[in-house]
Amino acid sequence: MMDTIRNLAEDARSWPFEEARKLLSRVNSQTPEKGYVLFETGYGPSGLPHIGTFGEVVRTTMVRQSFTALTGIPSRLFAFSDDMDGLRSVPDNVPNKKMLEKNIGKPLSAVPDPFETHESFASHNNQRLREFLDTFGFEYEFQSATECYKEGRFDATLLHILKNLEAVTQVILPTLGPDRRSSYCPFLPICPKTGTVLQVPAIAHDVDAGTLAFRLDDGGTLEVPVTGGHCKLQWKADWAMRWKALDVDYEMSGKDLIDSVRLSSRICKILGGRPPAGFTYELFLDENGEKISKSRGNGLTVDEWLRYAPQESLQLYMFNSPRKAKRLYFDVIPRHVDDYLKFLNDFSEESSEKQLENPTWHIHDGEPPKEDGHITFGLLLNLVSACNTDDKAVLWGFISRYAADATAETAPILDNLVEYAIHYYQDFVRPEKVYRAPSDKERGALEDLAAKLQEIEERTDASEIQNQIYKVGKDHGFENLRDWFKALYETLLGREQGPRMGSFIALYGVNETLELIKRVLAGEDISS
Repeated sequence: MMDTIRNLAEDARSWPFEEARKLLSRVNSQTPEKGYVLFETGYGPSGLPHIGTFGEVVRTTMVRQSFTALTGIPSRLFAFSDDMDGLRSVPDNVPNKKMLEKNIGKPLSAVPDPFETHESFASHNNQRLREFLDTFGFEYEFQSATECYKEGRFDATLLHILKNLEAVTQVILPTLGPDRRSSYCPFLPICPKTGTVLQVPAIAHDVDAGTLAFRLDDGGTLEVPVTGGHCKLQWKADWAMRWKALDVDYEMSGKDLIDSVRLSSRICKILGGRPPAGFTYELFLDENGEKISKSRGNGLTVDEWLRYAPQESLQLYMFNSPRKAKRLYFDVIPRHVDDYLKFLNDFSEESSEKQLENPTWHIHDGEPPKEDGHITFGLLLNLVSACNTDDKAVLWGFISRYAADATAETAPILDNLVEYAIHYYQDFVRPEKVYRAPSDKERGALEDLAAKLQEIEERTDASEIQNQIYKVGKDHGFENLRDWFKALYETLLGREQGPRMGSFIALYGVNETLELIKRVLAGEDISS
C-alpha cells in the first residue's frame, strides 16, 4: 500500500506534494547524516499567538506528511519560539500595560506575564501556541531560543559567527540607514545590571576568548562572552545561525520576509551551512484588506474560528491557495465548512490518484473519517434562523425528519455542526436579521406558494419543492427569479441571502413553512 502511495505521490499536483518533491531533491533522495529531515516553523511571542502563526504550522505539517508519503524518510518538526527577543512595544490586546512598559527592552522570557498565569510573557504566549498545536493534534517538538542560547546548543555556531564577524556584518549593513549602520553589530549583549537587550556598537572582539566588547551609552564598556546566553543575535543573523546550528532542511515564510530570507541565506552560506528549502506564502488580510497583526489583534483568532466551525474547516482555509492573499474574517467560515464537507463526501468515491489532490487527504494525513453528508452548514444556519432556537434537541427534531438515518451518535460531525450553527446564529445572524413585509406582487406569489404547499405531502423530495417554487415565481412575473428568492429570504428569514429553498423547506418542514408564510401574510412579528 505504501509503495502504491509513493508511486502516485510522484505525480501528485497538490502544492504540498510539489514542495515535498522539491525537498526530496534538496536531500538527494536520501536520509541526511543527522538521521532525519528537519522542518521548522518560527514564532515571535511578542504578542498573543495569531492565526497566521498557526497557518504556518498547518501548512508545514501538510508538506511534512506529503514528504513522508512520498519518501518514508524520518522527519522532525521544530516549533521554534524566538523568546529571547527584547520586548519592543506593548501589544494592544493584553492587560497590565503599565507593567509591560517598565520592562521594555528585556528578553520576552524575562518579562513578567501580564496575564499573571505564567512565569514570563513568553511562557504565557508559548503555552498558547502549544495548546493550539495540541488541539490540532500536530506532531512537533517545541524549542525555546532562551533555552538553546543558555544551554549552549548554539555556542559553536555563535563562535563561528564571531570568527566571521566582518563578513556577516557586511551582509546587513547595506540594508540599513546611516544612523543604524554606524552602531550595527550582529550580536546584542544582555546587560548584566538591567537585564535588557542592548543595541550598542561593538568596539573590539577576541576570537580566541570568544568575547565582544561594546561601548555603552554612558561612555563605559562591557565585555561579554558571545556564548552561554550572554548575547543574542539580531534576528536575520539569528535565523541564519539557527538554520546552521540545527541543520534545518525546510522552513516556509510570509511574503513580507522575502528580503530577510535572502539575507539570512547569505549569512548561512558564510557559516558553511546550506539554507533550507522554503515556500513563500501570501499574507492574511482582515475584512478591510489590511495585514493581520498579532500586536493589533485585528482579524480572526483561532479561538474565534473554532467557536463557529470545526478545526478541519480552518485547515482547509490554510490549504487553499497559499500563494494568494486572502481575507480572513467571520463571513468566510460557513463556505469553508461546506467546502470541507463536500471534499470529505467526495473522497471515498474518488480514485487513489484523485484522493491525493483532495484537501481532506492533507487535513487528515491520508485517512479522512467517513460520514454521509446529510445537511450543509449553510442549510443548518438557516434552520436555526427559522426556528429561532438555541436548543439542539429541537433542531435534531427537524433534522431527523429530513435524514431519518442520522442521529447525534451515528453522525457526530453533523451533531457538532448543529452546535457551531447555534453559535454562529447567536453572534452573527440573529443581530443582523431584518424582516420586511412583502410587496403586493410578492404577497400574491406567497399566497400562491402557500396554496401549492398545502397540496404537497410532508416528505416530498426537495427538488420537487424547488420546482414548485420556480413555477410560482414565473407565474407571478418575476423575470429574474433571483428577485423572487430574495423576497422569500427577506420576508421569511430576515436575510438578504439564503439557502436553496426546496432543500430548506424539506428540512424545516412543509407544514412549518406553510405556517411561517401564513404569519407573514397576516402581518405577524416572526422575529422571535
